[in-house]
Amino acid sequence: MEAVNDSRGFAFMAGRAEPPRRHFYLGAMLSLFSWCWACDAIALGDESVDDQPSSIVGVTAQKPALGGAETTSGDSAQSLLAKPKAGKLVICGGGILPDELGRRFIELAGGHAARLVIITTASVLADTDRVETKLAFWRRQQVADLTIMHTRSRETANQPEFAKPLKDASGVWFIGGNQNWLIETYLGTVTEREIRGVLERDGVVGGTSAGAAIMSPIMIRRDKPDLEEGPGFGFLPGTVVDQHFIKRNRQSRLLRVLDSHPDLVGLGIDEGTALVVDGPKLSVMGESQVMVCSPNVPDQPPQVRPLKAGVEIDFASLRSEALTRRLGAEAIAARSPSKEDESSSAEEDAPARDINSATVSVGADDRPAPSAGEASDEGKVGQ
Repeated sequence: MEAVNDSRGFAFMAGRAEPPRRHFYLGAMLSLFSWCWACDAIALGDESVDDQPSSIVGVTAQKPALGGAETTSGDSAQSLLAKPKAGKLVICGGGILPDELGRRFIELAGGHAARLVIITTASVLADTDRVETKLAFWRRQQVADLTIMHTRSRETANQPEFAKPLKDASGVWFIGGNQNWLIETYLGTVTEREIRGVLERDGVVGGTSAGAAIMSPIMIRRDKPDLEEGPGFGFLPGTVVDQHFIKRNRQSRLLRVLDSHPDLVGLGIDEGTALVVDGPKLSVMGESQVMVCSPNVPDQPPQVRPLKAGVEIDFASLRSEALTRRLGAEAIAARSPSKEDESSSAEEDAPARDINSATVSVGADDRPAPSAGEASDEGKVGQ
């Protein structure tokens, strides 16, 4: 038996029985096979959902749990080089996830002794019995405790009784869906504080798709009709995380976000793949790659490099590279004359000319405008 928090925030008891069996006539066996395959495909909680309007406003960014420092542009060198001190993260890029990724999450949470909380709030199915299709993998695992947690109410999320299962949890997993619902419901609440407590106890927080987007301090909310960013939970400081990265060709949109935050590291995680953060080390698991992205800065073009499964890299080195690029860009900008100075100098040095003569634009940005037709979470938010 286990405690389950429903959408109204009340705890009730439920057995570990699988969803009710479906009985079909012989002629429907093919449909039964398709249904079973789909359940396995989304067992770790990924899904595609239509975009829903955001209903909660006025959410402000909170300090990240790992590293303990804010990581927006303008941070000091010391905070930029902060590295995770406690807790672990398993950040998955959505799609069909290999079971090995879920098993790694459970291993980090304590194996058979793990006490897991699965948060289903991002899913459009969270308020229905159909959410069980997202929970099949977790139901099969032999762990000490399994709690399913969901609410759409910030008031409920701010109640200690609702957040109580997190107090002794060793692992928290966010299933996929709409990342905005997660932030709008939990950011700045008692529930968020207790999730951070799991990390402070050296537990593990993970998620897929929308559950990956929330991990960084800057979160991509959507990119259609316009690119929009907002606060994430900031569990992994100094980064911007994007998901479904190669599958949905999202390199351009991540680089556009990084243009505004050149001190942050862009991490594009592809489907079926996980970035595992354990102390100062980042490692890649799964079927595809994680792309490390750095934006265009003066004298330096954008950089995108792949990290394949099995690769391990030091987190501090990525942060150091981002800091070096930002400081280099600032130094170049400081040495460059302003447009006003250039204009004044040109007027002083230029020979007399007809006032009706054409003028030449100096310092124009000749980079191509971003494409309006990029892959987007709109229509399939948070997948």
